[in-house]
Amino acid sequence: MKNLAWILSLTTLAAGFAVGEAAAQAPASAGNSTTPAAATQVKIENFSFAPQTITVPVGTAVHWVNRDDIPHTVASEDKSFKSKVLDTDDGFTHIFSHSGTYTYYCSLHPRMTATVVVR
Repeated sequence: MKNLAWILSLTTLAAGFAVGEAAAQAPASAGNSTTPAAATQVKIENFSFAPQTITVPVGTAVHWVNRDDIPHTVASEDKSFKSKVLDTDDGFTHIFSHSGTYTYYCSLHPRMTATVVVR
């Protein structure tokens, strides 16, 4: 009887993981007001940030990834966030907890600029 209870517990636990994993991988629906996960990542490539402008809801974590062969940084003009120097494939994440427009740049290459709009 103990073995049956143990097997049922494992089965329930495994089913919970499967449901949670499916929910984490599910895309945002068209009627959902949240930003899709893909939109919360910014690539640093060819001396530019892509996308150039991103609009996200308050509380969103934006993740930058350096895909260039040279180092870059991510630094806001208002000094609210700044990354360390990012080598190839390094990343930096910042959570935007207040609405506003945040212009940022690469401190090593100041002509590289972009914007995060938080609503």
